[in-house]
Amino acid sequence: MIQARFWFPISLLGWKYWLPILIGGGILTVVMGLLIPPLACIAAIVTVAMLLFFRDPLRDVPSDADVMVSPADGRITEISTVESGAWIESPALKVGIFLSVLDVHINRSPCDGVIKSIVFEPGSFLDARHSAAGLKNQSNNLTMETPWGRVVVRQIVGAIARRIICPQMVGDSLTRGERFGMIAFGSRTELMVTDPEGWEPCVKVGEKVFAGQTIVLRRRRLKTDAAAA
Repeated sequence: MIQARFWFPISLLGWKYWLPILIGGGILTVVMGLLIPPLACIAAIVTVAMLLFFRDPLRDVPSDADVMVSPADGRITEISTVESGAWIESPALKVGIFLSVLDVHINRSPCDGVIKSIVFEPGSFLDARHSAAGLKNQSNNLTMETPWGRVVVRQIVGAIARRIICPQMVGDSLTRGERFGMIAFGSRTELMVTDPEGWEPCVKVGEKVFAGQTIVLRRRRLKTDAAAA
């Protein structure tokens, strides 16, 4: 597992992508400054704009018990119950999040857990705003064992984003809000949790969320939970 031990404003997870942009943009800006000064400003602005795709802001992770935080920045596009499928073996509550090119692209763990599997699935590159993208597009599917059962976080590419980064390994432990990967240049992220009746959505479709900070699901106080307390 790759885990940064200090904060850096640009994600170290994506250094293979932003370092060439930084070097190339820096060289181009200097050359333009010597040859055509007005174009140097344009080159510098474009370079900074591209580097912003890899920004990694600090986040205040909630300490509330029995909650799931958003695994991505973006807007909620779907909250639904799904039957068992390729990624989860029992009915689950699914939360879909669309990341535009302007959003932070770091993925964070929704809760504490241990990674049980990481499965990459080849596929298409449809517009990530539509739910069909979750079924047809290329994706990386991370399954965690948590105190509430299996939790799946799906990193899904879009029409523009085609670079999924996930350096984690099976057996790694993640804490709530911990960075585990990113998708470059716009994408879709899905959170799937078992026992859909046991979770109450804390967000609505169209709402803006922030990875590791926005509470998207809260555990309902069911009779079985109350009896065990």
